[in-house]
Amino acid sequence: MIRRILHILFLPCSEATLLMEKRNAQSISARENRMLSMHLMICKWCRMYNEKLALLDKVFKKTFSEQKTEINESEIQDFKNKMINKLNF
Repeated sequence: MIRRILHILFLPCSEATLLMEKRNAQSISARENRMLSMHLMICKWCRMYNEKLALLDKVFKKTFSEQKTEINESEIQDFKNKMINKLNF
């Protein structure tokens, strides 16, 4: 119960996932980083999402670097956004 209240007061999951995506695409402020860290300490679902996001980034970067294909960060971000939309139904 306390975790749920803290969840809502400090940073909802929807904002935490946006910050994770923003952090991967560009840098986030110190305040945003602190809020995200606090959220990840109390939310196991977002921690799992963060781990999967890091794994996907690693796999995609490795795959594209092996193929020596030129790809820019905006294409990666577009792909991530499409995946998130499909996962959210």
